[in-house]
Amino acid sequence: MAMAFKMATTGMWVTEECKNSFMEMKWKKVHRFIVFKIDEVSKLLTVDKVGGAGEGYDDLAAALPEDDCRYAVFDFDFVTVDNCRMSKIFFIAWAPTASRIRAKILYATSKDGLRRALDGIHYEVQATDPTEMGFDVIKDRTK
Repeated sequence: MAMAFKMATTGMWVTEECKNSFMEMKWKKVHRFIVFKIDEVSKLLTVDKVGGAGEGYDDLAAALPEDDCRYAVFDFDFVTVDNCRMSKIFFIAWAPTASRIRAKILYATSKDGLRRALDGIHYEVQATDPTEMGFDVIKDRTK
């Protein structure tokens, strides 16, 4: 079995794959985004989808299901007013209105443990529909 780290408060386990994928995104810039999923049976938090370096924010939004919760991290590159290239990592807690109550509770109670396991997140966005995590919301946060 793959190595996993337990989130004490919820009994969820963050797999080594989650942490390794995040580190590859953060340091090697091989991923633009990662979508995480909780397996309710095994209590494992696993990587659901990975977006390559050439993919964008629209690809991330399209990767999120309309009727189930997910977590995602997005590596946002931008240029400041001083013409400096910057990169900030966003954590997105996706809990669409159409998802089951049980899933919403599970994801809400596990979020802080995952955030602690993924060191280097700059901003957090919580969204129940696509408008709450639009690209304009992401851009506004970096100002």
